[in-house]
Amino acid sequence: MTSDARHSLPTHDVLNQPPARGDQDLWATDPVLQANVGLTGGRTDPLISYAQTIGQAEVRELGREANRHPPELKQFDPGGRRLDEVRFHPAYHHLMRLSRSAGYATLPWDGEPGGHATHAAMVYIASQIEPGHCCPLTMTYAAIPTIAAHGDIASVWHPKLMSPRYDPATKPIGEKTGATLGMAMTEKQGGSDVRANTTRALRDGDHWRLRGHKWFCSAPMSDGFLTLAQAPEGLTCFLVPRWLEGERNAIHLMRLKDKLGNKSNASAEIEFHDALAFQLGEEGAGVRTILEMVHHTRLDTAMAPAGLMRAALSEAHHWVTHRTAFQRRLLDQPLMRAVLADLVLDWEGALTLGMRVARSFDGHTAEDRAFARISVALAKFLNTKRCPVVVAEALEVLGGMGYVEDTPLPLLYREAPLNGIWEGSGNVICLDILRTLSREPLAAEVLGAELNAAKGADRAYDAALRAHRERWPALPAEAEARWFAERTALLLTASQLLQNGPDAVADGFIATRLSGHSGRIPGSVAGLDTDALLARLG
Repeated sequence: MTSDARHSLPTHDVLNQPPARGDQDLWATDPVLQANVGLTGGRTDPLISYAQTIGQAEVRELGREANRHPPELKQFDPGGRRLDEVRFHPAYHHLMRLSRSAGYATLPWDGEPGGHATHAAMVYIASQIEPGHCCPLTMTYAAIPTIAAHGDIASVWHPKLMSPRYDPATKPIGEKTGATLGMAMTEKQGGSDVRANTTRALRDGDHWRLRGHKWFCSAPMSDGFLTLAQAPEGLTCFLVPRWLEGERNAIHLMRLKDKLGNKSNASAEIEFHDALAFQLGEEGAGVRTILEMVHHTRLDTAMAPAGLMRAALSEAHHWVTHRTAFQRRLLDQPLMRAVLADLVLDWEGALTLGMRVARSFDGHTAEDRAFARISVALAKFLNTKRCPVVVAEALEVLGGMGYVEDTPLPLLYREAPLNGIWEGSGNVICLDILRTLSREPLAAEVLGAELNAAKGADRAYDAALRAHRERWPALPAEAEARWFAERTALLLTASQLLQNGPDAVADGFIATRLSGHSGRIPGSVAGLDTDALLARLG
């Protein structure tokens, strides 16, 4: 054999590698989503279409592109004139158009039933493909009711916010075919303590002028921002338009944040240099006014972790189905099955609880509103705490490949902690739970009723609920707030699974999350119905 012939021989054959996933129908392959949408009154038609479209291999690759090519800040034009613009990769704009036209931000406000449940399911689906573009759409969704309550402002802004069109043009609101809204609340010295904000608002005729610095402005290329500033009567909520007639509003983008994840979405430090602003709500009542927006964004921070968990588990399941080791498929090995079955409990619990919360957002009674306030905080706390654990374990299933950017696991891993920080980190949420239960008797009443609704179905659940109430006959001391919040959220999840989930899931969740027989490491369990649990992955 000649030297040239030897050099032309292959070094190896590609064996024991899973096939490319191709197009994925994120509705048809997810029986847990289908069941929960049915239970909560969500609309299947827009979800089926959205799930099929965004799951296509081409769209998934666009999501990867949007993260490989993050946004860039253009502060000045070549002549030195201020631009204060953020330039995005075309893949980002494609994803924004797709999700905006599907109704991600607007379905809850179109007057048809099941809008919030449908929106929550879209958040779950979108988070599996590209979570970064969800941020401006979530804030737009959450700000619409706040804007709608202010007649003169609503007449201009509401039709643009409700439009199915995504319009990234740098134009004033009157010339846009669609609009998005962002939020700028956090300042350096205050963080979650927004009452410590120092940005000032000065009256200018019928409007206001804002001067100050915001340490975090989410989605700085939005058409407007809800923000807080100190007016003469106290902290007040304002709408600050990005563009004015014939000029740019005096909002200076100082730098983009170099974040751990969420790379496709821009976050910025900004300064208001006497920027024009419109008052929302009463002067001095800024926190109360903006809490409506915060309340709705929290729904999305409770739902997105379920989507991230689903995406990570789907990749792990695909890997173990097609990968062999020691003459057996990974999926057929008992320890691997135990790990994945245990993780299914976290994912299905998170999705089921999140969708139940969304159903209460669609309700119209005082009881629905009270349950939404308390349950969204509980769901956000528990789901965001479990998400990084589930994603990390799924990454480990793939071994070294899970740590490589050829798979979506690194992106999911970087994204996993975000929702635990957005709209209140863990301690803030736990204190908010205590505050809601102490100040709103109806919230405590409806939460108790929801927990009681599952009594009698499982003795272990009944024992856990009884022990919980004996441990805390009244609200706990602040130092125990996390313990209390976790146990309450676990019980609330278990109650939903008992009432609506299959026995294998409900029994497994209660035995491992409530009864104290499980270790803290996933897979440190025995007695799970692994066949039934793994079948939930579709």
